[in-house]
Amino acid sequence: MDAPHKLRTDALVATGAGALSAVLAFVTDGGRFPDAFGWVLLLCSALPLVWRRRNPVAVLLAMIPVLMAYHLLDNAHSAPMPQTFVVLYTVAVTGRPLRTLLTGCAVIAVMVSVVGVIDAHHGLELLRISGWIVAVLFCGVDVRIYRQYVASMVERAERAERTREEEARRRVAEERLRIARDLHDLLAHSITVIGVQTSVASHILTVDPDRLDREAVARALDDIAGTCREARAELRTTLQVLRDGSEGGDGPLPGLAALPGLVRAAETAGATVELSVRAPEGRIAPATGAAAYRIVQEALTNSVRHAGEGVRIEVRVEPDPAFPALRVTVADDGAPSARGRSGEAGHGPGFGLVGMRERARSSGGTLDAGPLADGGFQVAAVLPLPGSPAGRPATAAGREGAVL
Repeated sequence: MDAPHKLRTDALVATGAGALSAVLAFVTDGGRFPDAFGWVLLLCSALPLVWRRRNPVAVLLAMIPVLMAYHLLDNAHSAPMPQTFVVLYTVAVTGRPLRTLLTGCAVIAVMVSVVGVIDAHHGLELLRISGWIVAVLFCGVDVRIYRQYVASMVERAERAERTREEEARRRVAEERLRIARDLHDLLAHSITVIGVQTSVASHILTVDPDRLDREAVARALDDIAGTCREARAELRTTLQVLRDGSEGGDGPLPGLAALPGLVRAAETAGATVELSVRAPEGRIAPATGAAAYRIVQEALTNSVRHAGEGVRIEVRVEPDPAFPALRVTVADDGAPSARGRSGEAGHGPGFGLVGMRERARSSGGTLDAGPLADGGFQVAAVLPLPGSPAGRPATAAGREGAVL
């Protein structure tokens, strides 16, 4: 139905059906040839096939009176069969099976009635060979069903391809976001610590040059070098993920065991950190441990950056007493006016809190952050452990948000 040059193709079909009818008029029905008017009716019966694709039912209705007149004149009754079969096939292949069934019954009834009035013997003979009409109709229905099946297969394949492309785009976006979080956590923490350590060394060199504390300067420079080595190692692991496409690269994901290293880095930047880690029973999923590590890392970075030198920070990692979840809390005693850590003022919009919330959400947990009533800032996350019912960590996080 959607083929190009439909009118030209159907004109050729009509010409072929008319030519075949003329041949059948000479070789069938025992030499009963049509008269001049019979030839006109025979050829005119094939003419409507030119428009069979546009409206097959109308073409069939237009052919019926022409064929009835042709048969009433007692011409060769088998001659018009080609155009009859073509139009019946077109009706069957373009319409619903019920319409095809009713059309077939009506055509057989009209043909048998007309020919039976002229010659009862020919009417019975036509009824006997009407199986060809039924076969043509069934062929059209079968082709229609096959085309619908092929169309549905093509549609499913296209839909599956679109789904695969959307899934691939979603995975790429998630991986890009995860790598962006890793790089942000790594670089923000390392650069902040290096900046504070450099300020300490600069302060030592400029405050009293005559009484230079070489040991303190050397210690600050060693701390800077150590921080650079740790940042380089983590950056190599992250880049390995980009190269190989494997989760975590060649090294393991950071977890709770690496928290003391974060505390030492924060202390070298001038902070006082109290660390309390109480690991839950059983195995912690690597993703949960990595999320806890990154949340503590970013929270310490924010405290060192915004609360100033000498800030006291308390880090607690412990299992939730009510639900199978890991509670991570980082609180400091910095000034409540340090609004830059929430991105509202002072340092422009940042991605620290957004990244921590995404970290918690990626492992199925929640995170709340905000100033404390008596001064300072607190970050509290609830990360579900294996066996945690859906929705419970969010309830626990809501309770922590009420404390904030």
